[in-house]
Amino acid sequence: MADSALEALDDMPWEQLTSALGQHPAKELRRALRGLVVKGEAATEKDCSPLFDLLAPATGPGLSVATAALPLVVTLACDPAMGARATLVQLLVSLSRTEAAAEPDLVDAGWHEARRRRRPRILALLADPRPDVRREALDLVEDVGVLLERWRAETDPAVRLPVLLALGTAAACSTDAAAVDRVRALVAEVLRSDGPVMRVAAVHAWAAFDPEAPVRELDLLVEVLSDPTVRQHVEEIWYAPDVDGALTREDVISWTAFLFEDAPQTALSFVVRLLGVARRNGDALLCRAALDQGWRLLVVQPSAVSSLLPLASALLADPDDGVRLRAAHLLAVLGSRAAPYADELAALLDDPGEDEFLEGTVGDHARWALTRMGDQRALPELVERLYAPYRGQYSRGYAVADPHLPEVEDVLTPLRAHAEVLLPAVRQLLRDEGRGGVLTCPFLRILTAWGQAAAPALPEVVALLDDARYSLYAVDALVAMGPAAASAEPAVRGCTVLDHPGNHHHVAWAAWRLGGDRDAALRAIGAAVLTEDGPLYGPVHLLGDFGPAAAYCADRVRHVMDHGGAWVRLRAAVTLWSVTGQPEPSVSVLEAYFPPIAEGGDTFGHFLDALLALARIGTVSPSARTVLRRVRASDRWLSTYRDYRAVLQDETIRSAIDEVLALP
Repeated sequence: MADSALEALDDMPWEQLTSALGQHPAKELRRALRGLVVKGEAATEKDCSPLFDLLAPATGPGLSVATAALPLVVTLACDPAMGARATLVQLLVSLSRTEAAAEPDLVDAGWHEARRRRRPRILALLADPRPDVRREALDLVEDVGVLLERWRAETDPAVRLPVLLALGTAAACSTDAAAVDRVRALVAEVLRSDGPVMRVAAVHAWAAFDPEAPVRELDLLVEVLSDPTVRQHVEEIWYAPDVDGALTREDVISWTAFLFEDAPQTALSFVVRLLGVARRNGDALLCRAALDQGWRLLVVQPSAVSSLLPLASALLADPDDGVRLRAAHLLAVLGSRAAPYADELAALLDDPGEDEFLEGTVGDHARWALTRMGDQRALPELVERLYAPYRGQYSRGYAVADPHLPEVEDVLTPLRAHAEVLLPAVRQLLRDEGRGGVLTCPFLRILTAWGQAAAPALPEVVALLDDARYSLYAVDALVAMGPAAASAEPAVRGCTVLDHPGNHHHVAWAAWRLGGDRDAALRAIGAAVLTEDGPLYGPVHLLGDFGPAAAYCADRVRHVMDHGGAWVRLRAAVTLWSVTGQPEPSVSVLEAYFPPIAEGGDTFGHFLDALLALARIGTVSPSARTVLRRVRASDRWLSTYRDYRAVLQDETIRSAIDEVLALP
């Protein structure tokens, strides 16, 4: 076989492939393929890796590299003396998917014929002596009839289960009603007569073409997946496409939870029931898996709070570190709603428990939970603990969809009332690591949010004015400090800013706010608004601070409001009201951002800006009130985030809605 493979390699049209391969020289592909042939039985997955980069993306109307390489790849995949056969079958799957997903005019004209001619050899892989090759080859077949034949012939449970899953996928794609009926009858029979793991797999297969199947079989899914004796059997036979190795029971729980995506109440019941069994049995792994699914459900479904909150609170005393960490994180996200459990959380402040896949300690998450409740027991060492993950490095590593520690700003910004206690640590960090510190800008934004309460940090902030990386953040912090920062006005006027005109306008505005020349600032900012074109139209957002003194710019501001992008229009609307004293047309422009959210839109940033602007103007129309009440009553987080920030942003927006609805 090696000699014939080498001959096939030499026969490939290398001169034409040189141009077809583009940035990858043909010699790289030739070297990779020859290396596989020569290594033969000793070839490994690593030897195949370059081929995925060289072949899979290669589509085009001319000679397709995939078409040229297909005969040799099929030959090697079918060769019993080839060591990396399963990986080569994965490569065939990758090539087929790439060509199937490409636009028709980008697929080489010879691809489909080349694949048709090799179909018998490809189908033969389904009966290969090696189970791993048979499993990988399933992704090359979409024909229900072929898969049913394989099901009848297959005896290895670790291949039968993937065949069953493949049948479900094939039935979902089939237009042959009779073929779908045969698959339906098969999965129904498996549900009646097979073992527990295969029955769960049958539900997954059925769900591919009947989304109601998992809802009907909820009792079965809970019973099997909560049974600790099933775990080992899952890891012996549950293989899935594109996943290396067998799945664990916890993996299958995660996959199963996704089956309830369109049935949120059933999804919640699935999680709650698994947690109940896990607590009774002391099954920590099941408890972790169920909490993970509960967390993913919580960040998209506010109504899940009432069910998950008491369960999570009861798990704060669980002996497993990973369970306690997840429970503490969930309670932290829920903030004041978890206040009844503050004492239990306070008892965990020094808990060093960790989870190998998640960020932080149990104590870290418990401390954050207490800050969300305004509990002063969280304050000692809070800043130091927040800074700890960054010390000596410039980033953190975590999966956004998993529970993870919050950003420092998200913790400290709401704690303005405790600034006196927290400022010494913030100031010390700014002194020690301000220049080049990974959290210098976040700390400056926190001080800005704290406003006058941050005034004791004046020296540390002024010290950063000569560094263009931080100067504008420092300027904003000084302005927020108010009269207490007036002594910094000369330093602000001479600060170092990035070389952009808008930054100089910002500095002129800040110098005035700190007691400098108001008229000079107005002239500079007004001239910029009158002369600069889109998309920003100058510092229109700063002009509103001058009130009626800037009325001579009103026509230009109205033009900006009518023609600017969303960000500019919102700010121009506020400025127009400020300089004219007239609510209209600003109010109408701002209220136009409400209906899209009521209809399910997700432009929450503009929505919040419009709410805050209306609160400043102090009036809202009856029709806008009706729309805001609809938004307020919706069962969704008013956020596009899918982690703890979903709840935080939702809280901010709902508070702003309440403020607008309270207007006279």
